[in-house]
Amino acid sequence: MANHLILHTGTNLGNREDNLLKANDLIQKRIGKISNYSSLYETEPWGVEDQPAFINQAIELSTDLTPQEVLEVCNGIEDEMGRIRVQKWERRLIDIDIIFYGNQIINTERLKIPHKHIQDRNFVLIPLMEIIPDFIHPIFEETIETLYEKSTDTLEVFLLNFEEE
Repeated sequence: MANHLILHTGTNLGNREDNLLKANDLIQKRIGKISNYSSLYETEPWGVEDQPAFINQAIELSTDLTPQEVLEVCNGIEDEMGRIRVQKWERRLIDIDIIFYGNQIINTERLKIPHKHIQDRNFVLIPLMEIIPDFIHPIFEETIETLYEKSTDTLEVFLLNFEEE
């Protein structure tokens, strides 16, 4: 039986739009069929500020993989696309985070679901609000929209409009 999965992708190096398209293609081939995805949002860097702006997107899909298998595949896609891990919150070609896996709560050293910082990050909450505004966070027991309304994050998140370019 397929499980409901929400991923969040981000990139701030190279051709950012192409990076997300390639990641989406690999996710669909290796993890499961994408049923919905948010618009692309440009966001200020979070954590380490001296780097280019990110483009982020939320993706909704179904998968037959376990949460641990999803993590391994996501890490494999990041590595294949050329992500190099040196320090936390650094610039990157691609970042793929597991946000929700149904209503499961997983708290191991390698895997934390729901993602432990979504309530503090507008660059995650705003794309999530576009595709799952009424989804109830299994730990906070509040909707994505309510978490956004309570967020103290002050970083700007801009909807990308490609028609103007």
